[in-house]
Amino acid sequence: MNAVKDGSPQAAEKLFPLVYEELRQLAGHWLAQEKPGQTLQPTALVHEAYLRLIGTSEPQRFDSVGHFFAAAAEAMRRILVDYARRRNALKRGGDRQRKPLDSDLIQGPSDAKPINDLLALDDALNKLAAEDPSKAELVKLRYFAGLTLAQAAQAMGISPATADRWWAYAKAFLYQKINSRQAD
Repeated sequence: MNAVKDGSPQAAEKLFPLVYEELRQLAGHWLAQEKPGQTLQPTALVHEAYLRLIGTSEPQRFDSVGHFFAAAAEAMRRILVDYARRRNALKRGGDRQRKPLDSDLIQGPSDAKPINDLLALDDALNKLAAEDPSKAELVKLRYFAGLTLAQAAQAMGISPATADRWWAYAKAFLYQKINSRQAD
């Protein structure tokens, strides 16, 4: 852990196996919310995040464990958003609905909602990041890295009270942006 704090480029390679299972459980949580029939697996999501974090020609430096989790959360967010966009792309049949063999065994058209919600969240989060990057970072740590409010505050180096205020603001901001997008 000290190597991470010192900014060692090899520190991420040593830290990743220690947090692998936690990241895999988080990925499983996210993928469980996807509609039935999706093909991305938690292990594949974590491995893709690993490649984006560590598998580059220039090793990334992480200032702290919190910085590493923030980077992992951002990588997983981008992977999930890219995956959702590819699934919805018209050239890949994104406008077509899968039909189950036995329609009584599966829920109705509400299954498509998680992908659309993820894209709406990404759009709203990008708007929040343009307005206030710190609050957007807090959302990424909470929502995509699965940190508690206290853990996210510690990772960002802010007080829990400040994190609580930022979280309340960010939730209201995102709620307003997502709902105004869905009304369009």
